[in-house]
Amino acid sequence: MILIGTLTQSLLYLCFAILVGTFILSLVPGNKKPEIHVPKWVLLTAIGGIGLFSFFPVWELILYLKQNIGLSFSLLQSVLLTFEVGKAWLVTYLLATLLFLYVIWVDYRKRPSYALIGLLFALFLILALGWSSHASTYDPVVGFMSHSLHFTAVSIWVGILFMVSWFSINHANWSRFLKWYTPVAILCFLSTIITGLVLMTFVVEFNDYFNSWMLPYGQSLLMKHLLIIPLFIYAMVNGFFVKKKLLHDEHYNPKPWAKLESVVILLIFAATAAMGQQAPPHETVVTIEGASKLFMMLYQGDFQPSMTVQLELNSVSISLIILAVLFIVLLLMSFVKKTPAFVSFLMSALLFVCLYFSIIFSIN
Repeated sequence: MILIGTLTQSLLYLCFAILVGTFILSLVPGNKKPEIHVPKWVLLTAIGGIGLFSFFPVWELILYLKQNIGLSFSLLQSVLLTFEVGKAWLVTYLLATLLFLYVIWVDYRKRPSYALIGLLFALFLILALGWSSHASTYDPVVGFMSHSLHFTAVSIWVGILFMVSWFSINHANWSRFLKWYTPVAILCFLSTIITGLVLMTFVVEFNDYFNSWMLPYGQSLLMKHLLIIPLFIYAMVNGFFVKKKLLHDEHYNPKPWAKLESVVILLIFAATAAMGQQAPPHETVVTIEGASKLFMMLYQGDFQPSMTVQLELNSVSISLIILAVLFIVLLLMSFVKKTPAFVSFLMSALLFVCLYFSIIFSIN
């Protein structure tokens, strides 16, 4: 169930990105973006995916309650009409259905106002998702607002990038596109960091951040944070270096690097989805049975459930940090030398591995 939950929630985030990115780009004048073609079936599939994949938390709750009272129509009715997660899904399903019909009947590409209506539907769907989030259950006001703002910023940033990198027919007007997208991406990135820190306080105390690495939730959180480093490098390349490159070479194709950035973001989606399938640290007591299997396999010392995690650099961890710096240099060099996208992605993957193991081997 954890694997299914991680997959469905990752796809849910992707569906929102497609939805928001498509409608926002439809509002942008044609001379400020590459030529983009999004087949209607892609948008309809994303809308249907939101209605389908957002049901998984409801299904998990039904399976949990079924153990005591059995599966019945009354149980389904109770979950949908009594629990917040059920009521939020009903609203999500209704909005997704209306938006599905709207996209079928109305060509959102003909007028900006049509795309704006679709974008408003997408924002209401994000609010419904924030209503059913874990943060909202801890604090109905701050949790709801921070989750909704966090997911809105991510959807705008990732959605535009994903649709431009994978659905653009050419790379014309890319400099003009970067001129407005770069500040939007920076604003969304900063908003994501700020709201992400607020959301983290609901599940992990800052003083217990290191200790959370002993748990599956903490391992996913650590991986998510480490993936931000190669993501930041790709964002810098796409936002600034590519812009300078295009000034000297108008035929340069920046799409491969934009695709690489979107792939890293999808990996962050997967890490975020995995976190949602694990018990948060403040609800969990570390035990040998409940500790992360990955942590137990890699940790070099004698594990004790009551231990506290502290970092202390040693020769191995320092060597790995040096390797990580080397891979950062090679990653930037791959851009300069115009190497295939696979080589750049391999450098970023090795960068992540070196950073991860340098931290694990520094645990004292």
